[in-house]
Amino acid sequence: MAALAGTGAITAAVPDPGASVALSRIERGQYEIKVVGSEAPGRSVCIADAAMLLQMQHPGAACTRLVMADSPDSTTVNYTCSSGGHGRTVVTITTPRSFDIDTQGIASGAPFDLNYQGRRVGPCPARSTASR
Repeated sequence: MAALAGTGAITAAVPDPGASVALSRIERGQYEIKVVGSEAPGRSVCIADAAMLLQMQHPGAACTRLVMADSPDSTTVNYTCSSGGHGRTVVTITTPRSFDIDTQGIASGAPFDLNYQGRRVGPCPARSTASR
């Protein structure tokens, strides 16, 4: 981790969460992501960049991220969104084709505390080239 010294202030350079050791272990492809304990069907998501898993309640929002911990099996990230809201997400890798997500924070002015399970169900459809 690099540090820059200026006029007495020190700023730590935090690695891009997309380069997370844990997230890099997740295979690209089509995943079914379900809320743990819910009877509702899971949602189908094409994962081309696993960093999308860090903001499940703030998809597509411009957020700053701070990596709190990163290992081959798990990453923990805190994030704050410029449009309002924030969260803390822990992604735990079970295998390269399955993972658990624990996320909590504030979205649309309301608190959330959710647990998801994801499992790979195949390749992304041919037209899917971005994270969805």
